[in-house]
Amino acid sequence: MYRIILSILFSLASLTLAAQRISVEEYIDQFKEIAISEMKRTGVPASITLAQGILETENGNSELVKKSNNHFGIKCKNTWTGETVTHDDDANGECFRAYTNAAESYRDHSDFLKANKRYGALFNLEAEDYEGWAKGLKKAGYATNPRYPDLLIKYIEQYNLQQYTLIALNKQPETGIAKAEDNKTVAPAEVAVENTVPENDIAIAANDPDKVMSINKTKCVFSKKGTSLLVIASKHKISLSKLMEFNDMEEEGLLGKDQLIYLEKKSKAGEKEFYIVQPGETLYDAAQKNAVQLKYLLEYNNLKVDAKLSPKTKLFLQPGFQDAVKNADGKKNKVHLVAPKEGLYSIARTYNVTVQQLKEWNKLDSENLKIGQEIIVSK
Repeated sequence: MYRIILSILFSLASLTLAAQRISVEEYIDQFKEIAISEMKRTGVPASITLAQGILETENGNSELVKKSNNHFGIKCKNTWTGETVTHDDDANGECFRAYTNAAESYRDHSDFLKANKRYGALFNLEAEDYEGWAKGLKKAGYATNPRYPDLLIKYIEQYNLQQYTLIALNKQPETGIAKAEDNKTVAPAEVAVENTVPENDIAIAANDPDKVMSINKTKCVFSKKGTSLLVIASKHKISLSKLMEFNDMEEEGLLGKDQLIYLEKKSKAGEKEFYIVQPGETLYDAAQKNAVQLKYLLEYNNLKVDAKLSPKTKLFLQPGFQDAVKNADGKKNKVHLVAPKEGLYSIARTYNVTVQQLKEWNKLDSENLKIGQEIIVSK
């Protein structure tokens, strides 16, 4: 009977302990504000801080964090003069720092990284480069686990911790304060491209990130804002550098908006002769919607990448229409093909215009020209 009672009590105690465990999501929600605040104070990325906290504390459930509020497994070292606890880690009974609360632990973690010369190289990295920070921490000797960087990266991508780094950088609104438009599903009419892809395919893809479509004979998926490019690349067995190349991207990380992501190289030309720009769209948006490489879209329309488009602007998607690009008066622009050893001065003399006019009409920053480049010579 005594054994039965003990067994029941033990089971009840186990259930109570299980009920007290917190999830990863709960840990993040509880400490994200501290991580953001510390990033603003010291520059340690909030995503890295939270990922380390999750890993080091078993998302707030480890024995060490419960008895010491030590969220980052920082040992005493000879410089520590505060409270301590002993805990079995690499060796039995090791000395660990103890804190009054979690905020103290987070602050000491930031100061610990900032003050140690061996972590100095990390602060030369971009705050958004969580992969660089994760690998740099391991290289500098923060942890002995060879999989330490991979685990941090996994947590950052699985739980979208990068958003807290972006919030600290003022590149993303606070969670829960974002405008309603940021969270709504993009309607088919906003994404669909005339004569390019069926609207119902886009509608289905908007709710199914694994659905592969074909636009202009190029495979793609529809990915939501906040999705990691690395996750997309891994899922489709493509290197991150190739995925970025396919999509005319220079910066890795999380998507800033819902958009089409191509899984193979886009075409040099579109299926149709032209595309009509919709309100709020950029040249990049037009290139993505039509599965055309951005550099060729710029070339076909004699535009620079930062050119601002007005709604209903007509963009040519195929070569051979440059001489039909019209000016504000609706008249055709005359185009000259640059020959070897030919410069703006000689072209200007040939057409009886000024060099400055050529620069303005063609949006040129310098007088350097390429052989075969098309130059507008008459407005």
